[in-house]
This record gives sequence, C-alpha cells and structure tokens, in this order.
Amino acid sequence: MKRNILIHPDPRLKKVCAPVADLSDELRTLADDMLETMYDAPGIGLAAPQIGILERLIVLDCIKEEGETPRPLVMFNPEVIASSDETNVYEEGCLSIPDQYAEVTRPKVVDVSWIDRDGKLQQETFDGLWSTCVQHEIDHLDGKLFIDYLKPLKRQMITRKMQKLKREQARS
Repeated sequence: MKRNILIHPDPRLKKVCAPVADLSDELRTLADDMLETMYDAPGIGLAAPQIGILERLIVLDCIKEEGETPRPLVMFNPEVIASSDETNVYEEGCLSIPDQYAEVTRPKVVDVSWIDRDGKLQQETFDGLWSTCVQHEIDHLDGKLFIDYLKPLKRQMITRKMQKLKREQARS
C-alpha cells in the first residue's frame, strides 16, 4: 500500500526515531509499503519518519539502470559502524523536499550493520551512490535532513519554497 510522504517542514522529520525492538509482521508490511512508496515516487531511498512513523527503518535501492535487477534493501536499526576519511560529493535530493537538490559532502565508503526483514544481523560496505543514500536515510532516523548540511541562507530558501508548496497543496 502506497503511503503519503511528509513534506518539510514537518516536526516529525526532525525527531530522533526509536529503535525497532521486535520484528513483527506489521513492521514487515510497513517495509513493503515503504518500498512500494519509494519506487512509485520515484526515489532510491525512504525512511520511516518520511511517512510519519518514528521507528528506525529505512529502505533503499540504488539500481537505476533500465534492465538491471532491482536490489531492494530493508534495514531495521541501521547503523554506520565505520566510514572512510575520503569523501564524495553528490547532488542530493529528498522525497520530503521535492524538486530541490544540493551538493552534500559525505564519507565515500561506509560500513553499515542492520537487522534484515528475517531478523538476521547484516553488515555490508557501501561505496558511491549506495554510500550516500544509506547515510542520507540514516540521517532521517536522527532527525537530520540533507539541507541541514547547507549554509543557512540556502537552507532557509529551500524551506520557504517547501512552505509555499505545502500552502499550494492545501488549497488544491
């Protein structure tokens, strides 16, 4: 089931999320809904707070090439356990901040641990776009948006655009 994606500014997007204590069928269904919502948007990542659920759950799939096999990842309680000193700059966007993009510098490579949908502990090293995406989504779980990395003036400008967008959506 597709879910509605919250648009910044929304206080729920600035909250630190609670760890998932126990995997339930309800949470697995939520993860499936999040993947459906992300693919439909279309996006390459989505965090639970973006649909108003303050739990540590993200989904991502950075395979964007036509004909390539999708690689949907569901991560409960994801955590960056190591990151490279080398950095990468990517132009990031966010489903909660539609049509706004800005360059963000992050570690190029990260090691992430998480619990998969079967309750098994997983660990993987991510590089390139996957690294940027997983860090961006984990930031959401800590109440941080990609615009928080920007200079105040640029951040305020984007926030004003989002406020205007929300007013326009409310009218229609």
